[in-house]
Amino acid sequence: MKQTKFWFYATILTGITLVACTNEDVPVPSPEDQVESQLKKMTLREKVGQLFFVRPEALDTTIHYTKTGNIDEATDDLKEIKLQAVNATIKDVNQKYPVGGIILYAHNIKDEAQLSTFIPQIRALKGAPLLCIDEEGGRVARIANNDNFNLKKYQSMGAIGATGDPSNAYECGNYIGTYLTHFGFDIDFAPVADVNTNPENIVIGARAFSDDPNVAATMVTHYLQGLKDAGVVGCIKHFPGHGDTKADTHYGYAQTLKSWPEMVDCEMVTFKAGIQWGCQLIMTAHIGAPNVTGSDIPSTLSSVILQDKLRNELGYQNIIITDGMEMGAIRSHHPAVCFWRCSRFEHPRRSRYRAWTTEPHRSLRCCC
Repeated sequence: MKQTKFWFYATILTGITLVACTNEDVPVPSPEDQVESQLKKMTLREKVGQLFFVRPEALDTTIHYTKTGNIDEATDDLKEIKLQAVNATIKDVNQKYPVGGIILYAHNIKDEAQLSTFIPQIRALKGAPLLCIDEEGGRVARIANNDNFNLKKYQSMGAIGATGDPSNAYECGNYIGTYLTHFGFDIDFAPVADVNTNPENIVIGARAFSDDPNVAATMVTHYLQGLKDAGVVGCIKHFPGHGDTKADTHYGYAQTLKSWPEMVDCEMVTFKAGIQWGCQLIMTAHIGAPNVTGSDIPSTLSSVILQDKLRNELGYQNIIITDGMEMGAIRSHHPAVCFWRCSRFEHPRRSRYRAWTTEPHRSLRCCC
């Protein structure tokens, strides 16, 4: 099911059609056969909806919240709401606006019994959304840091990187992937592929494996392999690298002043390693890179960063997913993005469109 779902995204995004064969060259059904059949049954609204990954609160139109949370926790109003089950409103909205993925946060998770009930409810929603979570280990672990779960807690990815032993990164990814698979998750928005080169960085820090790009790269690929072997798809983040910034994009504008050649020698080492390994998802950062793009536009909105650099120069052709579009770097500094917007990117086979909408009280991430 999971592999078919990813072929489904690939077909929507690239229009590629392949045929699987046996060693005797006898055609056999491929995942894309199922995908093509499903696509023919879908409306345009349903196809577009598959590109949106949202928190469950985004589907409950009775819920309104205005404050932006940070990487550690949700806003106080969301924590008070504690949406931990699919309700009638969510079902009704989802019928009209089916989405591609649901992201669970710490406040959506009470204990194993509740989570084991909630996930099947989400699975039953129209569009068969993928189940996603930020479960990096260490500071960011929505499940393991919940005392109602008897799970191993990791000090930090920085501590793992400091051991110099990539098998520790594999063990971490595999352990996390194993319990995520047990609970029914498809995607883990991990590992962090940033290189922690700025000691004043307040948002990445020890979430990164190292301040040495070569050490970080090896740890990242071993962590990804650990997740994969456990049955979970990983996502490297935050492209083009959030490690050399000072500010936190959850609250406002942050930037790196590096040139592209400087980034190639540092930040791109880990992302190139992840791409070469075969990662299926790369998450964008909302940081500005003015010495690369020539403006203060966040990388998430920059065709120079995503198309010229990531797609063309680095050769990445799999799925790009944004960081949360309600974060301050987008909402506070680019209010036009709070309305429907469409950015056009060229794919080798066809035109590619990425669309998003975000209100101050609606959290979403988008695939392109």
